[in-house]
Amino acid sequence: MRYVKTFLKWVFGAFFVGGGVGHFVNEGFYLDIMPDYIPEQLHRPAVLISGVFEVLLGVLLVIPRTTRLAAWGLIALLIAVFPANIYAFQHSEEIFGISRSVHFWRLPLQNVMIAWAYWYTRPENREKTIHAATESDQSATLE
Repeated sequence: MRYVKTFLKWVFGAFFVGGGVGHFVNEGFYLDIMPDYIPEQLHRPAVLISGVFEVLLGVLLVIPRTTRLAAWGLIALLIAVFPANIYAFQHSEEIFGISRSVHFWRLPLQNVMIAWAYWYTRPENREKTIHAATESDQSATLE
């Protein structure tokens, strides 16, 4: 299972690096899905900053020492950008030329991505951690 988790971590990290680069390559797409209740002068900075964080957190996710921190950062980022996904859903016909029903899949996908990121907040070998804690408690009791 460890190899599957590691492979999927690389896939997940690459997804965010690619998405973050997209904020710079296709800036207009991300500007289009910015909610109109956010002041217009903040749209571009928000798109660029979120792109930087996507790239940074995607890279940090695959570095073992920073995986857990990056996973928590990705969860925060996914929650922060959720209003843009709702806005894109509400205006999918104008922005993308597709119906709301076709675009609906994006909203529950956000929960899947949050759960996927949460998977990497857990210790790699939870069984070993639990076993070590149990042994520590037992040895303390014997003393």
